[in-house]
Amino acid sequence: MTNNMNSTISQLKNHVQDQVTLAGWLYNSRAGGKVLFLIIRDGTGLCQCIVEKGKVPDDLFDQLRHLGQESSLTVTGAVRADERSVGGYELAVTGAEIISPAADYPITPKAHGVDFLLKHRHLHFRSQRQWCIGKVRHTVIDAIRRFFNDSAFILIDTPIFTTIVGEDQTSLFEVDYFGTPLHLTQTGQLYLESAAMSFGKVYCFGPTFRAEKSKTRRHLTEFWMVEPEVAFIDLPGLLELAENFVSFIVARVLQDNKSELETLGVNIEALEKIQPPFYRLTYTQAVDILTGPRAKDFLAKQLKEFQNQKQEIEAKIADLETQQSGQMKQWKKDKIAADLIDLRSTLAETETKIENNPKHAQLAAEFTWGKDLGGSDETIISLMHDKPVFVTHYPKQAKAFYMKTDRANENVVENFDLLAPEGFGEIIGGSVREDDHDRLLDRIKQQGLNPETYDWYLDLRKYGSVPHGGFGLGVERTVAWITAEKHIRQCIPFPRMADKVYI
Repeated sequence: MTNNMNSTISQLKNHVQDQVTLAGWLYNSRAGGKVLFLIIRDGTGLCQCIVEKGKVPDDLFDQLRHLGQESSLTVTGAVRADERSVGGYELAVTGAEIISPAADYPITPKAHGVDFLLKHRHLHFRSQRQWCIGKVRHTVIDAIRRFFNDSAFILIDTPIFTTIVGEDQTSLFEVDYFGTPLHLTQTGQLYLESAAMSFGKVYCFGPTFRAEKSKTRRHLTEFWMVEPEVAFIDLPGLLELAENFVSFIVARVLQDNKSELETLGVNIEALEKIQPPFYRLTYTQAVDILTGPRAKDFLAKQLKEFQNQKQEIEAKIADLETQQSGQMKQWKKDKIAADLIDLRSTLAETETKIENNPKHAQLAAEFTWGKDLGGSDETIISLMHDKPVFVTHYPKQAKAFYMKTDRANENVVENFDLLAPEGFGEIIGGSVREDDHDRLLDRIKQQGLNPETYDWYLDLRKYGSVPHGGFGLGVERTVAWITAEKHIRQCIPFPRMADKVYI
C-alpha cells in the first residue's frame, strides 16, 4: 500500500488498494447499525464511502451519522473495486474531516415542482441528472468547435446588438441603445455571409434571442446556436455537411459520456445508429405523409401503446404502494418513495401523450400545403424514423427572405430542416442563400423590410456574388435529444423562458 494521496473520484480506477483522500460533498447517506454508507460527490463522479464503527473515532462516527446532505468534507480510506457500488469503486474509510456542515438542504428525495427547482437552480445543479446533462453539454460544445476548427472553418464573432431582422420580425427583442432602438440578435447568419466572402468557410457560436411567447418544452427565449456559412456550396453539399456534423457530435458523446448516458437511461443503441446517410424528404412528401394513411395508422398504433404503458405503470404504482404500507428498513422505504416519484411523473407524461394523440392526428389530417411545419407535425415525422430526417424545399411564403428560390420550382426555396428522431423535432434549420441581387431585393420588399437597412447585405450580391449557404444548430435542442431530456430548460445552466426568469 502506498502513502496517502489526494485523488478525484474519476481517478479511483488508478488507485485500487491505495490510501487516498477525496474532497467533496455528501450526496446521500444511509446508516446500517455499526456501518455508515456515505455517497460522496466531488464534481467528477460519485463514490460510496463505508465507515465502520471502531475504524474511526467514536465522536467522528457520530458526527458523520448526523451529517446533513451537501455538507462539505474530506474522506480518507483505501480504494476497493466493487462493481455493485456506484462508479464501480468504493472507499473503506479510515478518517474524515468535516469542512462545512449543512442542515435542511431544500432539495430532498421527495417530489419537487418545476417552479421550486427553477427557483433553486443554483442548488439543483448538484443533482445527478443535472450533472450528467451538464457533462454531455460540455462534450457537445467541445465537439462543435473541434469539428469546425479541424475542417478549416474560421470562427467569426458576430454582434449581439443588431440593426437587421434575420428571422421573424415579431420575435425580435428591442433594446434602447443610447437612445437608438436596436435588437438582440436572432442569428449571426447575415454577418457571416459577409465573412464567408473573405474566408470561404466560417462559423459563429454564441447566444441568440427570440421573443416568442411560446411555453412549449422546445422553446427558450435565450439559447445557444452554432452557425456555419460556406461559399461555393449547394443544397446537397449542405445536407452532407450537416449529417457529418451531427454524426460527429453524437460519436463524441458516445465516446466521452457513455456512463452519463447510462445513468440518464438513454437508448444508446439508437444513438449508435446516428451515422450518414440520414433520411431525406421534401416538404411535399412530408405533407403527403401527414395527411395520408401512414400517419393515421402510425398514430392509432401509438395510442394503443400509450394506453398499454399507462396500465403497466399503474400496476407498478399499486404494487409499490402496497409494499410501502409494510414493515421495512428506512433505506428501502426511501427507495420505494423515489421509485414512486419517478413512476408518477412517467404516468403523468403518458396521460398527456394519450390526451395529445387525437389532437396531433387531427392537425396532421387537416394540414394544408403552404404552412410551415408545426411542433406536432415535426414530432410525427421524426417518430416515424429511427435516424434524423431532412425535410427540404419548403414553400417560399413560409420561409425567410434570404433563402434562395428553387429555379426549377418558383414556389419553393432551397432550404432544409433536420428533425431529430424519437419525436424531438427540429435541431437544425438551413438554406442556400439567394445570390441574385434583384431577386433578393424583391424578397426584402415583399417582406415589408426597409431595403436601405440591408444595403451592405445587398452589396454582397453586387461584388463577386457566389452560391453559398449555411445552417444553425441549437445546442439545447441537440442536448435534449441526445440525453432524452423532455424539456430543454434542463439543458442550459440558467434557462430564460417567456413566462419565467428566476435567477
